[in-house]
Amino acid sequence: MDLALIDFDGTITTKGVYPDFLHFAVPRSRKLAAGLVLSPLIVGYKCGVISDPAIRLVLSRASFQGDDPARVRALGEQFARDVLPALIRPIALERIAWHKDRGDRVVVVSASLDAYLVPWCRAFDLDLISTELEIAPNGRLTGRYMRGDCFGTEKVRRIHERLALDEYGVIYAYGDTEDDRPMLDLAHRKYFRWQEVHEMPPASAETRRCHGGI
Repeated sequence: MDLALIDFDGTITTKGVYPDFLHFAVPRSRKLAAGLVLSPLIVGYKCGVISDPAIRLVLSRASFQGDDPARVRALGEQFARDVLPALIRPIALERIAWHKDRGDRVVVVSASLDAYLVPWCRAFDLDLISTELEIAPNGRLTGRYMRGDCFGTEKVRRIHERLALDEYGVIYAYGDTEDDRPMLDLAHRKYFRWQEVHEMPPASAETRRCHGGI
């Protein structure tokens, strides 16, 4: 059996979907309050001073702290069903189908949130490694991530944690930014923006471009 490791935002999708989910799931009053408080950080992000994972962490805290996990899960199901289909690249679905037809194991590895990735992956019978929202002992969301953001080298750590790579004949990996380099380095066959490459392109402003920001 072979293994396919596929990034989600910007690889399977045409853009980062995290901002779309915030707009979809966070009540207007909370978005307005968070926008006022976080506007300096958002400006810093847009100027390149604050990183993609850092702004996601802050926004998730402001958006979901104290929220009901059942409400967010239900909205994630709705988002996966009603919004994501228009954002999925046809080439991604074709490649996933090709791997499934061969009997390969296909794993989506993403910094995106489990709230919408779990139902989307379930619909396509795919395994998932992703960022997960943390639930406090009182049953409410903390706004933090359980075990941190599944981003960059953290993707590799979680892949090794979940999968015995030596059990697979050929490992395929698919990504679209510099932050996918660690995951692509695990693979025998690497695909960058759906083109097979022998090695990742040199780091540049273009390859660093992230898709999960705001």
